[in-house]
Amino acid sequence: MTPKPITVEEFFRPPARSRAQLSPDGTKVAYLAPWRDRLNVFVRDLAGDWPETSATDDPASRRVTADDHRSIDTFFWTPDSRYLLFTQDTDGDENAHLHRIDPARPDEPAVDLTPVDGARVLGTQFRADRPGTVVVQFNARRPELIDLHEIDLGTARMTLLAENPGDVTSWLCAPGGRILAYRMADDGDHLLSEFSAGAPRLIARFSGLDHPFGVNPCVPTPDGTGLWIGSPRGSDHIRLVRLDLDTGEQSGVDSRPGFDLDTPRPEADPRFPSSLILNQATGDLLGARYLGARQEIHALDPHFAEVLPRLAELSDGDLAHVSCDDAGRRWVVDFTHDRDPGVTWFYDHTTGTARRLFRPYPHLDPAQLAAVTPVTVSARDGLALPCHLTLPVGAEPRGLPTVVLLHGGPWYRDSWCYDPEVQLLANRGYAVLQVNFRGSTGYGKAFTQAAIGQFAGRMHDDVIDALDWAIAQGYTDPGRVAIYGSSYGGYAALVGAAFTPDRFAAAASYTGMSDLTDLVRSVVPFARRAVQNSYLRYIGDPEDPAQEADMLARSPISRVGDITAPMLLVHGANDVRVHRRHSDRVAEALRARGGEVEYLLNEREGHWFVNPDSNIELYRTLERFLARHLRGSR
Repeated sequence: MTPKPITVEEFFRPPARSRAQLSPDGTKVAYLAPWRDRLNVFVRDLAGDWPETSATDDPASRRVTADDHRSIDTFFWTPDSRYLLFTQDTDGDENAHLHRIDPARPDEPAVDLTPVDGARVLGTQFRADRPGTVVVQFNARRPELIDLHEIDLGTARMTLLAENPGDVTSWLCAPGGRILAYRMADDGDHLLSEFSAGAPRLIARFSGLDHPFGVNPCVPTPDGTGLWIGSPRGSDHIRLVRLDLDTGEQSGVDSRPGFDLDTPRPEADPRFPSSLILNQATGDLLGARYLGARQEIHALDPHFAEVLPRLAELSDGDLAHVSCDDAGRRWVVDFTHDRDPGVTWFYDHTTGTARRLFRPYPHLDPAQLAAVTPVTVSARDGLALPCHLTLPVGAEPRGLPTVVLLHGGPWYRDSWCYDPEVQLLANRGYAVLQVNFRGSTGYGKAFTQAAIGQFAGRMHDDVIDALDWAIAQGYTDPGRVAIYGSSYGGYAALVGAAFTPDRFAAAASYTGMSDLTDLVRSVVPFARRAVQNSYLRYIGDPEDPAQEADMLARSPISRVGDITAPMLLVHGANDVRVHRRHSDRVAEALRARGGEVEYLLNEREGHWFVNPDSNIELYRTLERFLARHLRGSR
């Protein structure tokens, strides 16, 4: 049976409720819900019925923020349950400030704890031995230097703990007050050092090649003597080890042969939880997540080993965000799912009872949504490419118009989950093919490193090989294929249109880069040292003339004259990762030679569109564009 059309508004309006977190004292739940079409933080007592009505109509719920300009995305409890903290930037500029709210005084405005224009909070941390405070990494002194500060949550007073001498890329404060920092060696290796009264003491050295974005995860043990870190040392895959802060020695904690710790997704996307499951009040390590075609969780705490099976039986999805009281008796959890995402449950381990609290999207019927199927495709050189295929419900899976949808990064990965843009496309009759090309993370370091020097090369070959597989399987009509993606995926769409113009009937780039030399030269100040192992190693150094020439040869802006397919460009005017000029230049070049191009520029967004009205405009535009050029609209 063909499902009814689901409107763009139904897919992209805010969830009724989402991201619920239990307070560490186990009495209250904080969550996001819409107010004036923007996600804000609400709080209610855990006890009592949770009505299906909106949060604003729930008499037990209290709205504790009042942002009607930009949706809030990230918030968390303080360990004593006294305050809630949240981060917020301005129109997508990514200069996130840390704000404090008092749930006991919901009418009081939020307090900006980091009120420095142009600066951003790059990390927060609580210390059990310093209650009532939060440690923040913050570049308030100079844009390119991240310092370490402690903020008193009651008074908002900020105290400098450590000043960046010039080579620190990130900080950490262990229980007991040990100040740790990662510095970058000239060869790109990461140097973990302890900062005390004298010169920094080197603890351990980590390969920059194996850790392109630093050591993740990296969490202090509650006793302050070690770190839990992800390590691929001696292996192709990231396993969990404990690093001794005195000796620098690593000892194994847990691993899953053939799987990486699930570190790439939460590093880039707050929809996904951390690879380590911790008790938020005590800091105890409860479990570790690994990801293949589906998630696998290993319990690393005896009590959590009892709780985990009871949580897992609540859904046929993958256990996602987990919060509990400090005793580990009360739990609030949600689940990743391809058609029924974020369903949130309360479980009481004392009584063994559970009850569903809410579905974030009660207006969407899972039976009307399309299944996301993991598949593996062989690249022309034999490399196995993990992909996901989504076919429209009720349609004969033969000769379908197809959208090749490519993720960003490229140091990221697509996975089995609910994605509203995938479901929108499937609902309109398109097959959706998502390709984890070489360079994607989470499939072992050899798979990631196979992308070095391969932008617009073998990385694009992987996309074409996956498309050829879908055609050979009969799913795809080769004459009705569009290529689309955001960030790196937008670059890949531009490459598809410019380097293989005969393969695509349409292309859409959302905040995609068109000039690799411009991308690398424009890195924000605080991150310039940190990109040595990613941009410089994988793409090239534009200060070297030979590398600059190669980068330009791999840049779509150099091949705009070869683009023949209609092009849709989407960009946020405040994008600090990929400046809007990447799209401006492509639009100008195409228009100058009479090419068919549509350009949607949003003045209130950055690299990713956050506000619901921005996303509704974006996907209405994409829907019309694809219907016009693929004739796939139902």
